[in-house]
Amino acid sequence: MLQQFGDRLVNLVTAMGTQKDKATASAYSMAYLSPEQANTAYRTDWICRKAVDIPAFDMIREGRNWQAEATAIEKLEAEEARLQLWPKLARVLKMARLHGGAALILGTGENNLGQPLRIDGVGAGGLKFVHVASKYEIRAGEIDKDPASPGWGEPIKYTMSGNGGRQVDLHPSRVIRFIGAELPDLASGSDGWGDSILQALDDAIKNAGLAAAGIAQLLQEAKVDVFKLPNFMANVGDETYRQKVLDRISLANTAKSISNGLVMDAEEDYQQKQISFSQLPEVLQLYLQIAAGAADIPATRLLGQSPSGMNSTGESDLRNYYDRLAAEQEVYLRPRLERLDELLIRSALGSRPAEVHFTFAPLWQISEKEKADIFKITADAARTIAGSGGTSEPLMPIEALSDALVNRLVEDGHLPGLEAAMDEYGRLSEQDDDGEAELEAEVIPPALPEPAPQA
Repeated sequence: MLQQFGDRLVNLVTAMGTQKDKATASAYSMAYLSPEQANTAYRTDWICRKAVDIPAFDMIREGRNWQAEATAIEKLEAEEARLQLWPKLARVLKMARLHGGAALILGTGENNLGQPLRIDGVGAGGLKFVHVASKYEIRAGEIDKDPASPGWGEPIKYTMSGNGGRQVDLHPSRVIRFIGAELPDLASGSDGWGDSILQALDDAIKNAGLAAAGIAQLLQEAKVDVFKLPNFMANVGDETYRQKVLDRISLANTAKSISNGLVMDAEEDYQQKQISFSQLPEVLQLYLQIAAGAADIPATRLLGQSPSGMNSTGESDLRNYYDRLAAEQEVYLRPRLERLDELLIRSALGSRPAEVHFTFAPLWQISEKEKADIFKITADAARTIAGSGGTSEPLMPIEALSDALVNRLVEDGHLPGLEAAMDEYGRLSEQDDDGEAELEAEVIPPALPEPAPQA
């Protein structure tokens, strides 16, 4: 008989949902992972280290593509290299995931860091440095809880320890904040940051480690020789008897290893027990897959192994993983990079052109065959648009189509060096045009003046 009590389903026959149901006593509890434990786990456990490092590295490993003129792109990439932007992004993401929070600190050469950063006042070379600090090196101040404030939910200020132990206040405009595992609301934590991602993975990773350690211990018990000796327990207290037993077992093992047979007294008994490991690989694989699922990383990526099973390539798992990271790039990483870019672009170019922007490079890298197929499709499409053999009118001017096709081929990387070759071709064409104009001026003589009329 089923009854509905509130929002619970109660079965009075099976005792489901009643006091006899063991599940009714289950409750969630939180074993807080201290900073020392998180650091130790990262330094000593390979699954913890990979769970922290892999998503952070994969999110930035392909970089981004600037959309601007070629000379501007060169300056922007040179500025990124000068500031060591991408290594620092990798580090701040790893520290945020491990500790629960980290930050990029922007330096423009100003002394009063407690005042708002004047972005419009940054010119060429104005971004002096970008530093990385964990939440234990930069402390978040009081959280802004004013609903009318643009900074609601964010720290009002940040504090760091400077030389000589003095406290240095940082205005939030000079700090780009990164969170590890976000807390559900402002009341869940008091330090202004989030949780380490290892907090939620702790049980799954420990269980995987215990499974591996248990199997390793079983290897020592894989084969056990059992000797049954008459009156053993009655005489084991005698030192002389114990030595004779050890000599007897040593002799038996020696004889067995030499003749592959064992000679023993009729009253003695010998057995050999072996442990079967046939199911242990599946058990260990199950725990590792649970840990991979908890870390939200495909097992093929976390464990560095080839996918198993017939017709299994692991491609769909990796595609889903990279699609999720691409979405996280747009939702989480882009707003922080755009804050940084307001300074970086001005520092690289001396101004902030509105048309300069970027796109994240694809995380999923296609094969050479797929690249060749895309190149063929692109060429066929361009040929169709241009018209074949002059029998049809092109859908757009050939010059515009050529420029667009060159840009596409350069971005896709199909023809390395194409952009430089096109620039050289353009310069040579201009020189040829100038030479033809000069030659035409030399070949065609100026018109002779008309003869004056005779008197």
